[in-house]
Amino acid sequence: MYVNLKLVKEPWPSVRWQKFFDHAWPLFRIWYESEGLEKRPDLVTCRSVLELHMPELIPVYNSLCRLANNNDAACRFLSMWCPPPYMAGCSQVAWTKGAPTLIRNYDFDPRYFDGRMRYTEYVKPVIGMQDSGWGLLDGMNADGLAVALAFGGRKVSGTGFGIPLLVRYVLETCSTTDEACATLSRVPVHMGYNVTVVDKSGRFATVYLNPDRPTQVVYQAVATNHQHQVEWDEYAAFTHTIERKHSLEHCIADPKQTRASMVKQFLKPPVYSQQYLRGFGTLYTAAYDVGKGRVQVIWPDKQVEAGFNRFEEQVVQVVLLRPVGRYLAK
Repeated sequence: MYVNLKLVKEPWPSVRWQKFFDHAWPLFRIWYESEGLEKRPDLVTCRSVLELHMPELIPVYNSLCRLANNNDAACRFLSMWCPPPYMAGCSQVAWTKGAPTLIRNYDFDPRYFDGRMRYTEYVKPVIGMQDSGWGLLDGMNADGLAVALAFGGRKVSGTGFGIPLLVRYVLETCSTTDEACATLSRVPVHMGYNVTVVDKSGRFATVYLNPDRPTQVVYQAVATNHQHQVEWDEYAAFTHTIERKHSLEHCIADPKQTRASMVKQFLKPPVYSQQYLRGFGTLYTAAYDVGKGRVQVIWPDKQVEAGFNRFEEQVVQVVLLRPVGRYLAK
């Protein structure tokens, strides 16, 4: 089992994005219409709420819709307003003992990974891991702000945006942790998520987002897949969210811990997961050095680096899970 990660520098959506979307849309559409297309908001609503809450993104949204041939379902999908449930297991740390760095693992089913890290200039320069076509799972901007998402471990869903677009919006419009927290508190989300932010000054926060209760900003450096307490026992047990958080908190508290040794913790159990066949495996580790504007994407036997000063387009193929059994003997 493997994933491909393609690093793409495309300041504004063009035929390259269109080629990706034409290939990915059939799979996106299956997910988006999984509960019936009539369950999703109409296009007028999708566009109007995007204009209301994220007006700065309307020019790029219009371009994306044109590249998607103004297909009604595709344009509704691209607004990310009230999508189907979206759950991923992640671990993240705002490291501030030295150069401020956001370190995170993204755990999900490799079949549904966009496989793109993009350098864009929609509103400001942003480098991030793409999801749902133009949203972001994590990323940083040239102002020195980094953001990453983790599922909040709650079954509740409601009216709001899919979290990848909100991560994109924060990076496009904010420069500091305080600004990011204010924006995250303002824009509605459709499910519970934990969003960790850190800026180049070293100021950090984790924001607990929910559709059914007020946003909470907690000044914790570590986030996994629960909020103040576990609210979904089966999910917590399956993802080891408590064990992962305790492990990372222990590492943060260790005065001998360095950033390099902290990154290594993300490549070991319980933080690193190989439950790919059950839809919960670590697809990558990312370390965003916000002061240098540089990100390392890391796997146990490989890594790639990119930054605002140097962004080399390339394709990286990573073996996530090697076959076992009699075939290995050959």
